[in-house]
Amino acid sequence: MAAGAVPASFTGLKSNENVLGFTKSMNFVRVSDLQRVKFRRTKVSVIRNAIPDQETIELQPASEGSPLLVPRQKYCESIYKTVRRQTCSVMVGNVALGSKHPIRIQTMTTTDTKDVAATVEQVMKIADAGADIVRITVQGKKEADACFEIKNTLVQKNYNIPLVADIHFAPSVALRVAECFDKIRVNPGNFADRRAQFEQLEYTEDDYQKELEHIEEVFTPLVEKCKKYGRAMRIGTNHGSLSDRIMSYYGDSPRGMVESAFEFARICRKLDFHNFVFSMKASNPVVMVQAYRLLVAEMYVQGWDYPLHLGVTEAGEGEDGRMKSAIGIGTLLQDGLGDTIRVSLTEAPVEEIDPCRRLANLGKRAAALQQGVAPFEEKHRRYFDFQRRSGELPAQKEGDEVDYRGVLHRDGSVLMSVSLNHLKTPELLYRSLAAKLIVGMPFKDLATVDSILLRELPPLDDIDSRLALKRLVDISMGVIAPLSEQLTKPLPNAMVLVTLKELSGGAHKLLPEGTRLVVSVRGDESQDELEILKSSDVTMVLHNLPYTEEKIGRVQAARRLFEYLSENLLNFPVIHHIQFPSNTHRDDLVIGAGTNAGALLVDGLGDGLLLEAPDKDFDFLRNTSFNLLQGCRMRNTKTEYVSCPSCGRTLFDLQEISAQIREKTSHLPGVSIAIMGCIVNGPGEMADADFGYVGGAPGKIDLYVGKTVVRRAIEMEHATDALIQLIKDNGRWVDPPTEE
Repeated sequence: MAAGAVPASFTGLKSNENVLGFTKSMNFVRVSDLQRVKFRRTKVSVIRNAIPDQETIELQPASEGSPLLVPRQKYCESIYKTVRRQTCSVMVGNVALGSKHPIRIQTMTTTDTKDVAATVEQVMKIADAGADIVRITVQGKKEADACFEIKNTLVQKNYNIPLVADIHFAPSVALRVAECFDKIRVNPGNFADRRAQFEQLEYTEDDYQKELEHIEEVFTPLVEKCKKYGRAMRIGTNHGSLSDRIMSYYGDSPRGMVESAFEFARICRKLDFHNFVFSMKASNPVVMVQAYRLLVAEMYVQGWDYPLHLGVTEAGEGEDGRMKSAIGIGTLLQDGLGDTIRVSLTEAPVEEIDPCRRLANLGKRAAALQQGVAPFEEKHRRYFDFQRRSGELPAQKEGDEVDYRGVLHRDGSVLMSVSLNHLKTPELLYRSLAAKLIVGMPFKDLATVDSILLRELPPLDDIDSRLALKRLVDISMGVIAPLSEQLTKPLPNAMVLVTLKELSGGAHKLLPEGTRLVVSVRGDESQDELEILKSSDVTMVLHNLPYTEEKIGRVQAARRLFEYLSENLLNFPVIHHIQFPSNTHRDDLVIGAGTNAGALLVDGLGDGLLLEAPDKDFDFLRNTSFNLLQGCRMRNTKTEYVSCPSCGRTLFDLQEISAQIREKTSHLPGVSIAIMGCIVNGPGEMADADFGYVGGAPGKIDLYVGKTVVRRAIEMEHATDALIQLIKDNGRWVDPPTEE
């Protein structure tokens, strides 16, 4: 892959300071301090080297042929083991954030901030549950005045948990509450800019500079007050609430999120204020991961070491919310990124503490053990822009007796482990695999398992069990059996699971010609051991590193495997095979799968999942697998919900309404619905949603199609039906399937 290096002495294009220019067909891309300048009547971006002692900045295309150039500089301490990124310490009241301290856990109240007693009661419950920090929404002067009483009451009750004020659109309110709360969260997208109208604006260089001067004028008093009172600050960008100015230059993108935060960070640094942290939140875990990586890569270029607050915003509720958070937060923790975390759930605040703690413990353990593999060079993974590596799906071959094309799915496959006991009740098994049943015969449906692993084949004389398997094979469901089983109790048209050692030994050659092979690989094998893959006809690879491995990191081992496959042009589909031990807590399984497989799928590495847990029910494992694929923006098998976690601004009972909407709309795969307690961050918060149900005023709901409001002030009792009608009017409704 081509890369460019620009000398630091290079004089760039017209600008107020010396800059670096790097061009590709007249398109410039920012990797450090970006400036927009005019060149031959064309608006371009230029870069400059922000590190005085560094003579060059190396650039490379984000992907093959991409016009986006990104810094070669690292986005984490190590790609082959978990090493926590070194940061400065930021004091939030009496709690320190940063790499020298534990990963801190936080959540947010859902009470009306003006209700001092209720807010104090909820903060105490949160503190008793083990949170380190709690955030409270402060939208106006009355709420700011209440914050003084909240703080004083908590101190009197001997609760010294740091309090964070959540601020949008209200610089004067931020100034007021900075006198009593320990930290101020500002949203760069709406602190000084107006609410985004999603207009494409044209700026001259002077116009853009004036906007920046306006931001500095509005923001400086808060920075000075935080310095005076020893407060901390979070510069918290949200994907959905970027300003029109930022979106006009960078689009609704991770790049825009980073630049939006850096505008505020530069003001802090100019005023010699460094007690702040960054966050880059999005409801889409893929976008969230890309944004944090870009942020850290740029901080490495700049020489900055500010801590990170991690979170997936509007993650939702239940397993869905935990899965999305695990994908986003867990991925970054595996790379040693993150100093404080919040799992945003549409549930009571105390319910966020447990999954937060589980994620924090996972990150702490990985960093303490420095889980990973031996060093290797990584050339093919895309850190900053998603590009899926799609394995070559099975094709039909001459002489095939069955159709193998359905054993994997192009958008991501789900495999399940099946036992001999399951075969004793075939219809129940078919239902567990989510197959349709017509007169007792199975047929594949939208969310049917693609292939099954059978560690033990039924005896040759077990006609009923073998008939059940034949019916699955006949609908193009793959049946995988170990080599030893297939040699002793052959099942017609089964695929055969072999290890690398068995493959090298040649025992598979005893199988009938044309038998499909599935190879199990750990990922930490030597190059010599992997060589056999080059000369083998493999249908799929199962990446299977024992879950009990302490020092070897599953994510890093898989990255090494994918690097080997890409380097040798081996396009085998790869399935992430995770075997959880007995007694694994359900939340640990969800978070473990989301972290260990999700960290790879968000980079486009992997073609499916095989999750095993001996004491977990079949439906749970299947649903978890499909949820993980959908959370990674792969296979869509159910309605997607973007659901905010509720706060003091929420205008209705979010949990109750969310459950009501889900009950009536959960059967619409491919449809995304946002359920938002208010519109404080603008309709951009629903950037991923097709339809929006948003609190507009107490007892009133506004409905959106995309980012456009189409109906306002609907009475609450009629709003769900109005949403369904809106989905129908847009041709996206189907009637729920009838129960058989």
